[in-house]
Amino acid sequence: MAGVHWTAGGASFAARWRSENDAPAPERVVVVDDGTTAKAAYRMARGGDGLLWRGDFHNARQLLRAMDRLHERSRTGRTGPGTGPGTAGGATGDGLAALFHGHRAARAERARLLGSLLVLLEPDHTLRLGRAPDVRAACDHAYGPADGTGSAPEVEPRGTCVALTELVGVLSAFQWHQQGVEVDALDERIHPAYGVFSPVRGEYVDLVAQVPFTGEDAPPVAFDLGTGTGVLAALLARRGARTVVATDINPRAVACARSNVRRLGLADRVQVVEADLWPSGRADLIVCNPPWLPARPTSALELGIYDAGSDLLHRFLDGLTEHLAPGGEGWLVLSDLAEHLGLRTRDELLTRISDAGLRVAGRHDTSPRHPRANDAADLLHEARRREVTSLWRLIPGA
Repeated sequence: MAGVHWTAGGASFAARWRSENDAPAPERVVVVDDGTTAKAAYRMARGGDGLLWRGDFHNARQLLRAMDRLHERSRTGRTGPGTGPGTAGGATGDGLAALFHGHRAARAERARLLGSLLVLLEPDHTLRLGRAPDVRAACDHAYGPADGTGSAPEVEPRGTCVALTELVGVLSAFQWHQQGVEVDALDERIHPAYGVFSPVRGEYVDLVAQVPFTGEDAPPVAFDLGTGTGVLAALLARRGARTVVATDINPRAVACARSNVRRLGLADRVQVVEADLWPSGRADLIVCNPPWLPARPTSALELGIYDAGSDLLHRFLDGLTEHLAPGGEGWLVLSDLAEHLGLRTRDELLTRISDAGLRVAGRHDTSPRHPRANDAADLLHEARRREVTSLWRLIPGA
């Protein structure tokens, strides 16, 4: 694990470096505290410095907000009026695609700058700052139990440095994990884990819960590919599938899904395995809710949203006939947001389905209910307001 180094009071210190989005460790770390102004912190962050905070925790949160405001003013000044959030206007096609990529680039720049403000976790994950919350349980949940192992070159490490923005995300995710997310279709709560996409958008869940099965009975064997929290696997079992095999490549998702399945009393019917999409064998129903946007993810959590080159979507389509039992059916749950953003066309999707030796037996649509669909200030509002989420019923045979 990479290390970071700094000096304070004439002494040298070092710590291990942790970043969930694989940001590189800062080469230079400067100690800052309550006396550091937002302008000074922003200037040092722009210059590439890591800022190790040694003041009051709540003041650090305020500093982050002040740096964010400075960055927004700086960005607006560079791009000029009329190009900030909520100014998509009538942009369509290539214009929206450019807007989307520009929006992601701006968010990445913002994340880098705000991610420059660092805090030090002690070997037991204690955060020794004034008015700091007890973060130990949240960090154990996200990073694994603290063990104090590891080393940094030349100087004995004294804990782990993380971006304050990441730690705030760890604390928020732990609250979600403890409280759970109410899933109406299950009449139960699903408890997401850190780094696992939470089922806060109910459209795709409701489609899988409500679309009728092809036969009179529930499918004997079902696969749920890319299970995440395990919510769709649980739904299939609740709807009567005798055996459900759920897969995910993310070890955190596998552990999360297994925990949810046990909590819901479905461990006798749902098997969760770590696999790169496909399990062995065949199934009567294969469900896949791949990431909806063909773009490169920048963190483990974004794996639930972005699919570089539509790789997972294509592998699902290309492998479906091989893994379906005779008379079986595949359910592809997919938003058309990528089409409205100019990232993929409907013809490209239909051609890919046909080239995989599949045909569409039916399609069920629903409109989004999340708040951003009605937020006119959202940069991508024009695309979001037209978004439709569909369950495509696919069967072999061109």
